[in-house]
Formats: sequence, C-alpha cells, structure tokens
Amino acid sequence: MSKLTYGERKAMPTSEFAVPAKREGGKGGYPIPNKSHARNALSRVSAYGTSDEKAKVRAAVHRKFPSIGEKKLGDEF
Repeated sequence: MSKLTYGERKAMPTSEFAVPAKREGGKGGYPIPNKSHARNALSRVSAYGTSDEKAKVRAAVHRKFPSIGEKKLGDEF
C-alpha cells in the first residue's frame, strides 16, 4: 500500500472515502482509492470504529470492490 500524502488525500474526491466528513469542508474518513487502502480501511474500522462506521465502511468497500470480503468455498473455518 502506498502512503497517501496530504496533497493526494486533499485532491481525492469525497466519493473515494468510505465515511462522510464529520465537519464542514472535510473530505471524510477511511480513504478507499484502491484495494490495498480498502483492506486497510476494513482493518482500521474494525479496531477503532463505531458500529455505524463499521457498517458504512463495509458497504462502501463492497460496493467499490465486490471481491473484497467475499467468502470463498472452504473459508468457513
């Protein structure tokens, strides 16, 4: 995963964030511009997010990257 610089994050459209901005003029939380960042967002929100944020991030990641989070045959254990 490449690290987002301040400028890159600021230039990203709000649609690239899984959670909307909490304050006026903000971009949002949990950037998901690529699969690597999407996986990281899922990991971070599961550790630090509220139940509402968890649901929003999971939905946004699955909408943008449907293959992430899919259970494969044999993954039950």
